[in-house]
Amino acid sequence: MKRIAVIGAGKWGSALAFALGQNPENEVVITSRHPRDVPNFVDLETALQREYLVMAIPAQQVGAWLKEHFRYRDQKVLVAAKGIEASTGRFLNEIFAPYVPDQNIAFLSGPSFAAEVIQGLPTALVVSSADAQTAMGFAEAFPEFIRTYSDDDIAGAEVCGSYKNVIAIAAGICAGLKLGNNAAAALISRGLIEMRRFGLAYGARDETFLGLSGAGDLFLTASSVLSRNYRVGLGLAEGKAKEQIVEELGEVAEGIGTAYALHGIAQRSGVYLPIATEVYEILEGKAPRESLNDLLTR
Repeated sequence: MKRIAVIGAGKWGSALAFALGQNPENEVVITSRHPRDVPNFVDLETALQREYLVMAIPAQQVGAWLKEHFRYRDQKVLVAAKGIEASTGRFLNEIFAPYVPDQNIAFLSGPSFAAEVIQGLPTALVVSSADAQTAMGFAEAFPEFIRTYSDDDIAGAEVCGSYKNVIAIAAGICAGLKLGNNAAAALISRGLIEMRRFGLAYGARDETFLGLSGAGDLFLTASSVLSRNYRVGLGLAEGKAKEQIVEELGEVAEGIGTAYALHGIAQRSGVYLPIATEVYEILEGKAPRESLNDLLTR
């Protein structure tokens, strides 16, 4: 019996709690910053006593949350957020490093809309960890309708999981401007190349970008209104400010913070990130049509 706690009761955390609860070998609870009227809700201190923790806190909040709340008790931790910290450019594995040893932490990636997971629809995910036993422990916790794979390419999982959200914003803009399917295909395929180029510089493995974590998650997130980041792009195409879009969404779109993080990394290192740069500039007020035309006519 695996005693699991999901930290974060948003849509993704709730979907993961539901899915993990479908495995009869698990005992699953869930907690969040504010009390929720959901099954198996417990207070944070009770949740942190569990042997397995699934962290579904938004990437931009993880650092502050760990500093304020986390107590390490030899738990195994699965990071289910996807993003890069905007204020520092740190990846999630860097944020968790002072709190959880490498052998006790894993990262979840792959194409997965919360709305479909909570319906029990077929899904495939990747669990990445430096420790094969930790990766396998989490992979085996998922129910039959979720096919899990495990590897040790943490850099690949992190880059793919964060960067694809930025490409999804660009794809949403492309759709909102009605630039057509040809333009969308060009943008997404060039986005995969940009994501790969960035990831290889951080030690990610080439094959990860053609698998579930890379192409799989990118194609899903950049092609559906179920994607929050895609809907951010649609809003930007309508001329809405990012603040209005986030308020209307009522939930976190990780691609916004990651776009700012990537812009900072590009400024410091000189790495060439054309799509991420244009998304950043649109978020800062550049005309979306001008920006997409600049990309597609480079």
